[in-house]
Amino acid sequence: MKILQSILLLLLFVPLTKPAQSTQKNTDNFEEILFTRDYEDQYLDGKNIKKKESMMTSDEKSLQLQKDESSTSLPPKKENDEMPTCLLCVCLLGSVYCEEVDIETVPPLPKESAYLYARFNKIKKLTAKDFAEIPNLRRLDFTGNLIEDIEDTTFSKLSLLEELTLAENQLLKLPVLPPKLTLFNAKYNKIKSKGIKANTFKKLSNLSFLYLDHNALESVPLNLPESLRVIHLQFNNITSITDDTFCKANDTHYIRNRIEEIRLEGNPIALGKHPNSFICLKILPIGPYF
Repeated sequence: MKILQSILLLLLFVPLTKPAQSTQKNTDNFEEILFTRDYEDQYLDGKNIKKKESMMTSDEKSLQLQKDESSTSLPPKKENDEMPTCLLCVCLLGSVYCEEVDIETVPPLPKESAYLYARFNKIKKLTAKDFAEIPNLRRLDFTGNLIEDIEDTTFSKLSLLEELTLAENQLLKLPVLPPKLTLFNAKYNKIKSKGIKANTFKKLSNLSFLYLDHNALESVPLNLPESLRVIHLQFNNITSITDDTFCKANDTHYIRNRIEEIRLEGNPIALGKHPNSFICLKILPIGPYF
């Protein structure tokens, strides 16, 4: 009886354990399959992602190269392009710097130019054509050239010009000057009194600084404007001065309020012999009085 019961229990136990093992094995296989598929998917996806990334990177690089090429390519050259001047000189925000480049004439300037610095070159002449198309010029500096002649209408269209420097040239006379000048510098030239017309400075109501030192003037220029603050006439050949040179002989109450400095040293004149020539000034001119 006991043996029979044992056999029955054994028969019952064996079917129960085998399916359990099979289930465990199937579960393990299923997890292994899932892990394998997941790994393969991830791996393949990773490869695809890298491939996509490399393709995107390649496309992006291509687009970037196109952008770079478009940004660095030079704009199409216009008919009146002023590039040659700006290669020879330096053009920056309306200013043109042509210093010490051995030019012999004024180069073509961009129309928007406001300031031109052409110092220490070999320019011999200035003409009306040089600035005919540049109406916005406010400052011209030709220091240290070889300028001997300036056409009388050279600056006639420069209604905005405020500063004109012609120092250290070979000038014998002055042209007509533009009306809005605040500074005129023609020191170290060969200008004689006959080279300055009587009305050259008369209408320059904004002129504050006048530099005509180191020339060959025999007298002080006539009709100097009331606006003048500084007058440099030292080292000329000035031998005479009148009561109307700076003041008004018929008006003893007249005062020149703006003049801050007059230099007359280095001239063959004794200023002390002309006391009435300075009664309208708040300061005496610099120079020999005896």
